Amino acid sequence: MSRRKAPTAQAAPRCTVTVCRGCCCGTAKIPGVDHTAQLATLKADLGPVAQVRAVNCLDACEQANVIVVQPSPAGRAEGGRPVWLGLVNDPDATADIVEWVRAGGPGIAEPPDILELYEFSPSRRIRRAVED
Repeated sequence: MSRRKAPTAQAAPRCTVTVCRGCCCGTAKIPGVDHTAQLATLKADLGPVAQVRAVNCLDACEQANVIVVQPSPAGRAEGGRPVWLGLVNDPDATADIVEWVRAGGPGIAEPPDILELYEFSPSRRIRRAVED
């Protein structure tokens, strides 16, 4: 008798949402934000459709709180690229990110217009460290 497990259905590749929780993001250095609730909301609301991961520091402290939305393989095939969002310190901005990622994220769905105000481009060194 074999002890191998029966093959399980593999989930479709998903977007990845990287949430900075380092030296500035997610700390008291950014007052008036419930950082714990923000991360919990992203994990709860996006868990079924995206990988949400918290990382130590994305080295873009002047933009705290930083969230990077990376496209799914299907989104990348459609031309989607990682989108860096900074100053995400409002629950409404978090809700807009959730709405966009649930709709498919970069390359699949257009982000809500308001997210253009949060978008920024980090240095190539920083981008390379996160996007690879």
